[in-house]
Amino acid sequence: MNIIPLYKELRTLQGSVFAGKNYRMLKRCIESQGSKVAEAQIEQAIETAIIVSREIGMSPEGIKACLIAPFCTDPTQIEHIRHQMGDSIATILDGIISVQRLYQKNTSIKTDNFRNLLISFAKDMRVILLMIASCTNMMRKMSALCSEDREKHYADTPSEYTHEFMERIAGEASFLYAPLAHKLGLYKIKSELEDISLKILEHDAYYHIKEKLNSTKAARDKYIDNFIGPIEQKLKEQGLQFHIKGRTKSIHSIWQKMKKQKCDFEGVYDLFAIRIILDSPLPKEKAQCWQAYSIITDMYQPNPRRLRDWLSIPKSNGYESLHITVLGPEQKWVEVQIRTERMDDIAEHGLAAHWRYKGVKGGERGIESWLSSIRTALEEGDTMQMMDQFKTDLQSDEVYIFTPKGDLHKLIAGATVLDFAYSIHTNIGDHCTGAIVNEKNAPLRQRLVSGDQVTILTSANQTPKAAWLDYVVTGRAKSKIRQALNEIQTKAVSLAKEILERKFRNRKIELNGNYLNTVIKKMGYKDPNEFYRRVVDDQLDINDIIEQYQLVVKRDLGELDTGTPIHKADEFVLGNNEKEEGLSGEELVIDRNIKGLDYTLAKCCSPIYGDNIFGFVTINNGIRIHRTNCPNAAALRERYGYRIVKARWAGEGGKGTYPIVLHIVGNDDLGVVNNISSILSKDEKVNIRSFSIDSHDGLFEGTLTLMLTDTHQLDSIVKKLRTVKGVKNVSR
Repeated sequence: MNIIPLYKELRTLQGSVFAGKNYRMLKRCIESQGSKVAEAQIEQAIETAIIVSREIGMSPEGIKACLIAPFCTDPTQIEHIRHQMGDSIATILDGIISVQRLYQKNTSIKTDNFRNLLISFAKDMRVILLMIASCTNMMRKMSALCSEDREKHYADTPSEYTHEFMERIAGEASFLYAPLAHKLGLYKIKSELEDISLKILEHDAYYHIKEKLNSTKAARDKYIDNFIGPIEQKLKEQGLQFHIKGRTKSIHSIWQKMKKQKCDFEGVYDLFAIRIILDSPLPKEKAQCWQAYSIITDMYQPNPRRLRDWLSIPKSNGYESLHITVLGPEQKWVEVQIRTERMDDIAEHGLAAHWRYKGVKGGERGIESWLSSIRTALEEGDTMQMMDQFKTDLQSDEVYIFTPKGDLHKLIAGATVLDFAYSIHTNIGDHCTGAIVNEKNAPLRQRLVSGDQVTILTSANQTPKAAWLDYVVTGRAKSKIRQALNEIQTKAVSLAKEILERKFRNRKIELNGNYLNTVIKKMGYKDPNEFYRRVVDDQLDINDIIEQYQLVVKRDLGELDTGTPIHKADEFVLGNNEKEEGLSGEELVIDRNIKGLDYTLAKCCSPIYGDNIFGFVTINNGIRIHRTNCPNAAALRERYGYRIVKARWAGEGGKGTYPIVLHIVGNDDLGVVNNISSILSKDEKVNIRSFSIDSHDGLFEGTLTLMLTDTHQLDSIVKKLRTVKGVKNVSR
């Protein structure tokens, strides 16, 4: 195609660009770039400039940038252009280059993330408008190549317009540029892009609907005339000034309704809409719109569920209109839109963006606000003063990051390399050692910015560290790191216990948990997990632990010499058999009514009234009372059988309290702890001394210390606790 006619058309539309000083400056700037540009690129640039001038209404700065764009493909040229043409044009061209580089990352455009990233990269709203115009120009060329005969179409298309190329451009137009055009109020361009996309992507559906529309056009026009005839007469009788438009829905819109309603063409009842446009003075606009509404609903039955009142409360984007659906002749539903000339002008030229009304998913709030403000700029003129607020102040709350394959990930602002690793996969995050960001090595904590291309580096030997929690900002990464740390800790505790049990078994020493806990506290560890971790890391000498353990056991059994006098058996006072009934309620009767001895309850088994017990005569701490099923009972009988004495409880239970430790295991369900506490609080005789709980892997383990009177009360409490939903086991 000869570009001369296009050039002349553009000069007619934008005379100021090609006159005097402006033209010489534009020509000098293009010549200074020294780029070899094909005639097809120049033709494309001029065609796009015509669209932005005639159909979008951009200022001369946008037209100049559009013409210079084919000659400016490198960021290093921007400063030279800024010096020659000014900041405005340089900013537009910088945005175009950024967007072109975004496309080179080979990412999928069919995501909301890409739409937001595109706007962020554009930096200036005029870049988006130029991209929409360029896409429209390309789509019109492809539309001209399409025909109803698919085989003929593919045979006649130029070699560069392959099937894959046309489908890719049509997909971009449908998913990306049509919604953006709609958001900007460029309704005609939006509908055109959607229809051409359907023509390319759904060839048979497009021509099927087109054929149906052509075959029914005469009947449809006749129906519209019959419908609006009585309305026109009534409106004139009321003295209203108006004109009426009949509008058939776009082919794309009809196709969407057919898919949504799962019906054929004949099942789409609202193929067209009637628009009544009143020539009304501003003070009387609303009153006359409602007057027209009253006239129409008197003539035709309205559907109240389909009333849309954007007169009383206009849309957030400024759209004003009154929509009703009425039952017309032949029992057909017809949509009627009532508005004034002013409202219609705003709707047609930029302020009526039915983004949410049409069911298109809205973008992020910051992007939404930014695009909404663009409409005001379009309405009031594309001046430099109004462009300043849009240039670089789009501070998004998100960053958009590319994988090496071009996949796009959205993260919150401030996200780091480690956040990105966990966003891909938990396993990658757990083993992350760093990354390559834009071909440079980067540490775990490096913050990412939109457009970064990131390759995550991993190692099988890497494991999450507690310090990583300071490196991340996303909830997912924090949760996964905590989960991994808990799992590592659980494994470490389990492994440490296995190591200790094996070492103790080799020394033929029975390992008791209560004694070990005492050892852990005596060694200065408030957190047992830290003790176990040091055992696993070989930072503690197991022999030292065993020695400490043996000292604790000896002290508990009374074998440790503390320098106090040794009591001999002949110092014990023998009681009289006849006086047994006179014993105090909590006294112990040991063997044959020996009483008046010093005794203590063993901490290893915590006996209470009602337990089967025996006494163990210590060297210097009197008699230690154990339960017969105490973990240490077998060893004591085997090694010190001569120091074992029989024992039983004397008197009645319930006159004193004893500490008892219960171990509870159950599912870590919401409310299970509250249910346990509720049951205990209802029993007035139960005194809770402590309650500690630890949860992991969906289970909880709790240690509950109570002050109880006897085994009957203990059995009752255990029975109640086992009825709590989620509790799996209760034991002493």
